[in-house]
Amino acid sequence: MIANLTRRNVLQGAGVAALGAVFAVVATGCATVTPAGEAVDGGTDLLALAKKQGYLRVGIANEPPYTQVNSDGTVTGCEPDVLKAVCKRLGIDDVQGIITPYESMIPGLQANRWDAVAAGLFMKQSRCAEVLYSEPVIVSTESFGVPSGNPKNILTVADVLADASLRIAVLPGGFEEGILNTAKVPASQQVKVNDGRSGIEALAADRADAFFLPTLSLRAIAETDTSFEVTEQVPDAPRTGSGAAFRTTDTAFHKAYNVELEAFKKTPEFKKILDLWGFDAAAVEGVTADELCQTEG
Repeated sequence: MIANLTRRNVLQGAGVAALGAVFAVVATGCATVTPAGEAVDGGTDLLALAKKQGYLRVGIANEPPYTQVNSDGTVTGCEPDVLKAVCKRLGIDDVQGIITPYESMIPGLQANRWDAVAAGLFMKQSRCAEVLYSEPVIVSTESFGVPSGNPKNILTVADVLADASLRIAVLPGGFEEGILNTAKVPASQQVKVNDGRSGIEALAADRADAFFLPTLSLRAIAETDTSFEVTEQVPDAPRTGSGAAFRTTDTAFHKAYNVELEAFKKTPEFKKILDLWGFDAAAVEGVTADELCQTEG
């Protein structure tokens, strides 16, 4: 089921699939399940509900290596694979994925269109104020995708600020857009693209001078596209990471999930999943959600 394909091709409005063996196919915008659990912490007892109905609904993206939708509709990737494993420890055998753009992930969670987000939704202050993040699963760095030879020598966010003619492609609602906004990079310098492929096409068409994305995302795209190169990690971009995100009312589920996640991190399977998708399991050791939630943006 796990195929190491390319990254950040965010498929908007498509169906999805199952974490693990098979994901039930769900189309974005379809009717959602009406919660029927008992009230806990001011909301539904999500853990009891998920066990009763046999699945958890999860907002995802199609962005390898964080998440990936295969040609047969099945979903895998680092974050969904970890989520699936932790959910099994909680007695939840199936996870239904719903593909959505990054900018819609938290609003959809709050509107009860899904029960969690597991999509490389990096932690930062504004997001941490709206959701409950699990402890981090991955720690990530940022890079620029640039034309071969990096003709405009774009290596840092400061380089972008210093030259008002530079145009930087970003995903709307993505962590990288937040970095540029926090650094006061004008909107006129930001080129909004829908997904990884659109970002590389913007470079090729000279509509952007660089594409700002996580380092591993760009490297995954570069595995099958040699039309651009990936810079070293951007030194003035903040360190970040991600884990599963839950509604602020789902405190009991969040607590139970963190307990099982911590136990799962101590197993060989956790490292195996991160190694498979190109992440360093050691990089997340000792890193906390509280720390990552201090990132501005």
